[in-house]
Amino acid sequence: MRPRHHPDDSTLLGYSAAALPEAFAAVTAAHLAVCGRCRDQLRAADEIGGRLLEQLDGTALAPSSRDAILSRLRDVRVETAPIPQEPRPVDHDLLPPALRPYFGERWSALRWKFIAPGVRTIEASGLAGGKLTLLKTAPGKRIPKHTHGANELTMILTGAYDDALGHFSAGDVADLDSDIEHEPVTSGGAPCICVAATDAPLVFSSWLARKFQRFFGL
Repeated sequence: MRPRHHPDDSTLLGYSAAALPEAFAAVTAAHLAVCGRCRDQLRAADEIGGRLLEQLDGTALAPSSRDAILSRLRDVRVETAPIPQEPRPVDHDLLPPALRPYFGERWSALRWKFIAPGVRTIEASGLAGGKLTLLKTAPGKRIPKHTHGANELTMILTGAYDDALGHFSAGDVADLDSDIEHEPVTSGGAPCICVAATDAPLVFSSWLARKFQRFFGL
């Protein structure tokens, strides 16, 4: 798995500093488990942040310092970890380790909630910050056009979808904010299963979608 879409540098910096809401940290951790590029970026963020903390001596991090860290992260040369020549057998019924505390170990044990034809969800409970949701969408299904009330971090677990930002498949992350409007369409052949962290409800463009939004729970 070689993801083509990754969390924003500021998201990785927040993860490094343990400053992300719990839901967003869970999605970031799931992506890091499959993305050598972002693991390298995280190691760089940890190293840079550690050196900076040694120099701060208790002083609050200024915005200019934060921007300097992000600039240095973008300059870091990263290489994706090589694919093992003899990969070990994979149990495809297991959820990613970072998501098991919230949803359980196995796909086969999940109990999906119907919210619309071709769309099912499971919402995690008891999080310290943000909302964490599994979303299962049937092949060829179009999610109504929407923006985001604040931030959304979505990782594709299986299947794929397309929107104005490109093609997203397993391992890819969409790191979105209120400036992004999109209308994902799932690819044919298999359901698209995503895990999404949000800190505000979606904002649908269609009045009909807005009318039924309270039943969707999105």
